[in-house]
Amino acid sequence: YDASDKADIPTHPVIFTKRATSIIAHGDEIFPHPCFTKSVGYEGEIGVIIGRAGFRISEADAMNHVWGYTMINDMTARERQRDHKQFYIGKSPDTFCPMGPVAVAKEHLPPVLEIETTVNGERRQRANTDQLIFSIPYLIHTMSAGQRLRSGDVLATGIPAGVGFGFRPMKFLHQGDEISVSVTGLGTLTNRIASPSSVNPTVESVFSDSHIPQFNVRVPPSTLTSISAKQLFYQKLAAKRDPDEHIAFIHGLGQGSANLHLMDLEGHGLSPTSASSTLSIASFAKDAADILDAAGVKDATVVAHSLGCLVAVKLALERPNLVKKLVLMGPLPCPLPAAGVKGMLARAKAVRDRGMLDISNTIVQTAMSDETKLSNRTAVAAIRISLLGQDPEGYAKASGALASAPELDFTQIKAPTLIITGSEDKISSPALCDVYSRQIHGIKVEMLDKVGHWHLFEASERVIDLVVDFVKT
Repeated sequence: YDASDKADIPTHPVIFTKRATSIIAHGDEIFPHPCFTKSVGYEGEIGVIIGRAGFRISEADAMNHVWGYTMINDMTARERQRDHKQFYIGKSPDTFCPMGPVAVAKEHLPPVLEIETTVNGERRQRANTDQLIFSIPYLIHTMSAGQRLRSGDVLATGIPAGVGFGFRPMKFLHQGDEISVSVTGLGTLTNRIASPSSVNPTVESVFSDSHIPQFNVRVPPSTLTSISAKQLFYQKLAAKRDPDEHIAFIHGLGQGSANLHLMDLEGHGLSPTSASSTLSIASFAKDAADILDAAGVKDATVVAHSLGCLVAVKLALERPNLVKKLVLMGPLPCPLPAAGVKGMLARAKAVRDRGMLDISNTIVQTAMSDETKLSNRTAVAAIRISLLGQDPEGYAKASGALASAPELDFTQIKAPTLIITGSEDKISSPALCDVYSRQIHGIKVEMLDKVGHWHLFEASERVIDLVVDFVKT
C-alpha cells in the first residue's frame, strides 16, 4: 500500500501526520467509516513523548529531549492511503488514533521495549525497539531538522511485520474486532471496532470544542456552577440557625447564622471568562440573579462593594422581590464622568499590556486612607494580594463594563439600604453617598473615619458591626 519506496529497506523514514481529532482513549470504540473505507487496518506502535523542545536535534542528544512513552494504534484506511499517494487522508479519519492508556517516563522503563499486537486474541505483531529500521534518536533528528519539536509532541515509531494487508488473503478489521497493543511497562491499549450504523463520536466532541480563549481558568470545571451557559464559582454556606435567611455577597465575604451565597463575578476570583463574552453591569446582575434562582432563594440581603454595588443596584431594580435589603459599601458614580470613563479605559489597556502589578501599586497608594497605610500593614498586604491575584483580562473587561455603565435610577430602589463610605474614600466619596442618600427612600449612610475605599480591609470590625446591626433590624 506504500508505493513511495521500492527498496527492501527504505533509505529515508516515511513521515506523516495524524490529526489530533483522530485521538481516542483506551476502551473507546473505533468508528469504521463504512462510506469512506472498506479496508480498515491496525498498526500497533510505540509513541515517543517529547519532553523538551528542540530544533535540529542531534542523534547524540535526542534522548535528552524524550520524556517517556505511550502506546498508539495507528489505524489506517488502506485504500485511501494507496490511492491518494500520501498518508494523511488514510491515517486521519475520526477515531483512528487510539492512544494510552498511560504515559510513563523513560527512566521507569527498560532501555529496550517489546511491543505486541493482537486481534481477537490472535498475535499479529511482535518486535522490540532494537529492531527498528530507524532508531528513535534518528527519527527525532530527522523530524527536527526543519521544524521545532515541542513539549507534548508524540512521535509514533513505525510498525513491525504483521499488519493486515501483509497477509494473503489480506485481513482487514470488521465490526466487533478487538485490537490490543501491549508494550513493556505500559500495559495494554484495547479498542473495538464499532458497528457501521453507529454514530461518529468525534463530530459531537469537536462541535463542542472552541478555539475562543478562556481567561482566568484556575480551577477544574467540576468546581464551578453552570449558570445560563456560563461557568461561575459559587458557594453556599448553610445556615447554622435561621434557614430562611439568605445573604448574597457580590464578591465573597463573611460567614454567620444565615445561608450565605458567595459568588465570583465572571472573570474574577475563580470564575473564568470567554474572549467572546462581553461583560456589563447588566450581565453581572443577570448572573447573580440566575445563581440565586438556581439556589432556590426567594429573597436575600445583598451585600456588595465598589463595582459590585452597581451590580446589586441593577439587581434590585430588575428583581425587586428578590432583594430584601441592600448593603452598598462604596457605591461608584453611575454613570462615570467623562474623566472616569477615560481613566477606566486606560486602566483596561494598562493591565492587558503590563499585568496587575502597576495598578495594584497605584490602588494601594490612592484608594486607602493615610491611617491605613501607616498603621495597618496587614490590610495593605491583603489588598495588594487581592489585586495581584486577579486575572488581568477579567479585570480589563470589568473596567470596560464600568466605563460603559448606563445611569441607574437609584430613586426606584425599594429595598431598605445601608451605604458605607470612608472619610478618605476618593472613589465613593461622602459627598457622592450624600447624593445617593437623597435619592433612596429608607436609606442609612454610615461614614467610617480615617478609612478609604477598601472598607472591610481597613476597618473590618466596624464594618461587620454595621452590617450585622442592619441585617438584624
